[in-house]
Amino acid sequence: MRATTIHAPFDMRVADVPDPVVRNPGDAVVRVLRSCICGSDLWAYRGESARQAGQRIGHEFLGIVEETGAEVTGVGRGDLVVAPFMWSDGVCDYCREGLTTSCEHGGFWGSVGSDGGQGEAVRVPFADATLVALPAEAASDDRLLAALLTLSDVMGTGHHAALGAGARAGATVAVVGDGAVGLCGVLAAKRLGADRIIALGRHEARTDIARRFGATDVVAERGDAAVEAVRELTRGQGAHAVVEAVGTEQSMRTAVSITRDGGAIGFVGVPHGSGTGLDLSVMFDRNIALRGGVAPVRTYIPELLPDVLDGTIDPSPVFDLTVGLEGVPDGYKAMDERTALKVMVAN
Repeated sequence: MRATTIHAPFDMRVADVPDPVVRNPGDAVVRVLRSCICGSDLWAYRGESARQAGQRIGHEFLGIVEETGAEVTGVGRGDLVVAPFMWSDGVCDYCREGLTTSCEHGGFWGSVGSDGGQGEAVRVPFADATLVALPAEAASDDRLLAALLTLSDVMGTGHHAALGAGARAGATVAVVGDGAVGLCGVLAAKRLGADRIIALGRHEARTDIARRFGATDVVAERGDAAVEAVRELTRGQGAHAVVEAVGTEQSMRTAVSITRDGGAIGFVGVPHGSGTGLDLSVMFDRNIALRGGVAPVRTYIPELLPDVLDGTIDPSPVFDLTVGLEGVPDGYKAMDERTALKVMVAN
């Protein structure tokens, strides 16, 4: 089959690789219909996170079940399914508690020895626990497929951040970051009933989506100017709930500075940079809570799926460029150069 491989910084190749096969009784093989490029993939693309030459890449996909192992009962050949960005066994202590990303037998797509989502097919371990079945008719609806694809990562991750921040009815929520996860954080905050949502971002095409998703205000400034602007919008107090969806020291520093005393930050931006941006004495004095981390999106899919299917939420606008599998290297270039927000790969 064909699959995306990474060989060095800025060196992405679509190459012939072995076809996936069922190895264990709980496995399934899924033919990929849609996958996408994640902002976190760019750290490998830029050489800021290590990869082996020829390693697979991509962790967001949905597709059709082609084959199952003898112990798989929850999905069958021909089923349309979505996969969260990690596989999990569904039975360990962490899985039973909903923290599927800490599964004792879990793993990431594209890790050494596993298939990546940016390819023609994927072997899925623990298929019954990992995959979520979707309505068959969705396979012929391009917009709905795009919306459902976000459940593999960015919509669930935005939801995780909004929950961690305490987004709720009556709350003012601020979202730091105008990437796909930040925009989904806006949509999640709206879904959770937030009264006011302040989106921090400088790119008009992205902040237009933020407004479409429910943002009531947009702050284009950065650093101290952004803090001043948010506080001006909130009578000097800041936001009850802050989503941090970037992961740099500066973005975390901004998040702390715009959080209201007694508020909380939900952080899901993959940390990178020279420091944390946190001053615990400030957070202590102002009773600011910090929650977040790797989002257990498998736990959230059953909750979010009905709202996507009935149109209550539509995260599909986060995709602004679609390529075929052979065009994936160009998709990486577009996202790296910020000419694309999020690239979908249509097989």
